[in-house]
Amino acid sequence: MAEANDAEYRAHLDTYTSFNKLVMFMLLWIVLLLSSMALGLVAHVGFLAVVLGVGGTVVLLAAFAMMN
Repeated sequence: MAEANDAEYRAHLDTYTSFNKLVMFMLLWIVLLLSSMALGLVAHVGFLAVVLGVGGTVVLLAAFAMMN
């Protein structure tokens, strides 16, 4: 098996880290989406559901954009 040099290792680690962030973002966004749908459909507070959904999506996007 060939030895990986330092640059290849760092590239792989960067790819792995960014993929983990993408998966975490999608999991959190799906939970946010499902909770907004529950508020709108089950609890009949549609306006709060829209505000939570849009505001939460913006906050998630900003938080994950600022993460290193």
